[in-house]
Amino acid sequence: MIKELQVVEKKTTTRRPDWLRVKLPSGENFKEVLNTINEHKLNTVCSEARCPNMGECWGAGTATFMLLGDVCTRSCSFCAVKTGRPPKDLDWDEPRRVADAAAKMNLKHVVLTSINRDDRKDGGAPIFAETHVQLRKMIDGVTIESLIPDFRGDWETLQIVLDTPPDVLSHNLETVPNKYRRVRPQAKYERSLELLKRTRAAGVRTKSGIMVGLGEKREEVIELMQDCVDHGVQVLTIGQYMQPTKMHHPVLEWVHPDQFAEYKEIGEKLGIEHVESGPLVRSSYHAERHL
Repeated sequence: MIKELQVVEKKTTTRRPDWLRVKLPSGENFKEVLNTINEHKLNTVCSEARCPNMGECWGAGTATFMLLGDVCTRSCSFCAVKTGRPPKDLDWDEPRRVADAAAKMNLKHVVLTSINRDDRKDGGAPIFAETHVQLRKMIDGVTIESLIPDFRGDWETLQIVLDTPPDVLSHNLETVPNKYRRVRPQAKYERSLELLKRTRAAGVRTKSGIMVGLGEKREEVIELMQDCVDHGVQVLTIGQYMQPTKMHHPVLEWVHPDQFAEYKEIGEKLGIEHVESGPLVRSSYHAERHL
């Protein structure tokens, strides 16, 4: 069960601004995606993390598959995914089902992510690797992005993923370092940077993502972007944090679209190849642009 975090900062009292309003999910494509996900007994980060872009993406016939179940071993204060003790055994048929679902959805670019599996020494990495294999077996010319956890800094486990690499390997920093204690208490900023550095050194396109509106300062975001450059990040996503429930970290600021535009300009001037920055941007949003 997710525990309520004691946060000293005061949440914003203003209502959600107009630029964050989205249409409710609907349409035939949306229903077809939902049916395909349910028929294959799969999870998506779209629904589990309550993504505001689910209507747009599913309406366009695409989704982000979440591997390794729907119960995470970590309790990040920003995340809507359930926390607890997942089933011990891995579902070795899941890679085949993901590939089959992606083929039926006619996907040419597939995005994978997962919960954390800190209960396992391998962190669930073999499921990522096997899913890459199955996707390439079933879909000619498919491109793959995998958003992976930090595997607790076990670089041998990371190598399992890199041995059958995706086209883009993503690992999110999520927020600036001084927010980690409250936002990502089981993660370490330097460990995540090291993972990104090792990914780039392996010759794999390297991506990360952060949320803003958690009380970070503009200067801290710029320093984080410089860290990204220094550690080989080629693509960075920046989006507005939105509180999933009252139990989660409050929104401390609704960041204006002009600020997102400035972050994009600064990040790309610093040397990041592509910065996708906007209020509704999420790590998987328009992922096909990040190849």
